[in-house]
Amino acid sequence: MPTKTSPSSALPYSVSLILATIVVIAASFGGWTIALIPLVGLVFSSILDRLLSNNLDNPDADADRDSLYWHRMLTIVWFPIQLFFVIFALIAATRFSHLSTAESIFLFICLGIATGGIGIVYAHELIHQKDKLERNLGDALLAMVLYGHFRTKHILIHHRYVGTPGDPVTARYNEGFHRFFWRLLPAGLIASWQLESRRLAKRDRKLWDPSNPFWRYVSWPLGFLLMAYLIGGWAGVGLYLVQAVIAITYLELTNYVEHYGLVRKHLGDGKYEPVRPHHSWNSSRRFTNYLLINLQRHSDHHYKPERRFPLLQTYSETEAPQLPYGYPIMAAIAFVPPLWRRIMNPRVRKWRAMYYPEITDWKPYSKATNPKPRS
Repeated sequence: MPTKTSPSSALPYSVSLILATIVVIAASFGGWTIALIPLVGLVFSSILDRLLSNNLDNPDADADRDSLYWHRMLTIVWFPIQLFFVIFALIAATRFSHLSTAESIFLFICLGIATGGIGIVYAHELIHQKDKLERNLGDALLAMVLYGHFRTKHILIHHRYVGTPGDPVTARYNEGFHRFFWRLLPAGLIASWQLESRRLAKRDRKLWDPSNPFWRYVSWPLGFLLMAYLIGGWAGVGLYLVQAVIAITYLELTNYVEHYGLVRKHLGDGKYEPVRPHHSWNSSRRFTNYLLINLQRHSDHHYKPERRFPLLQTYSETEAPQLPYGYPIMAAIAFVPPLWRRIMNPRVRKWRAMYYPEITDWKPYSKATNPKPRS
């Protein structure tokens, strides 16, 4: 029988638990300790990226499931950990008097960095798995930030249509993040609803059929809002909404960074070339890949979406386009569109010249409308 690896094999990826601990400390003491959440999650992690060498090692992509036992456990335990520190923060902010109103709001803004920047990363890994427990935990993490339909949008739309006009999540060349964000919010929800509606129709089922995942996408978030109300009343609901907004924003910042300006070649008759590693931005930054459980090896994730995070491969500059920094810095840069375009547009143009020198007219790849994804 396959041998389970030791817990130490997954230890580097457990650095996210440090952030969970800091959330509890911030909720307990308030004041300057709240700033530790973004300092560690965004600033300190980027400094370590700079100090440490890139991780260019590629594991055996054919490793069996049992050998990844401790890596799986790390993703499975994140839901109860996140549920604990969210409840802890709600109690601290609404039932005790050591936090001022401003501190409580700032705490939940920073909490959104943890639930969005880390929690949704774990959710992303879990919803890709075949195991029912893992998928349900992924759904629960998405529901915790009131963004349950992300599963449909990501699995059934984004992965299939990435790099084409049919994917609302692929950021277009010259499209600033703020414009992308306000386009994506309604477009992603509408596309997800339309796709699930067509899937139900193909099975001769009505929209109100229990198998419609939107029942879960709505009811589970309402359950978490009820939890916030029972703990902290309307103040608790308000604070909970603050963290959800920040979490969703950080998620879509990540989506923006991952695919900005990259498209798949149109082959005619509505068909596009298969997804390859060069259709996603890649990053081999060591520490932020530990923190984000290899999400930055995004080129391989789209090329082989069934691979669990410890098996994801990294690529050289000749195989996939490379980000100049890890996700935290890139997300900060995306908030300043002129700076973003100055850094990334030359890289997109270089990518075009490298992979598609025969294409001279890129306008068809920047259409403002999206065809409806098929079920």
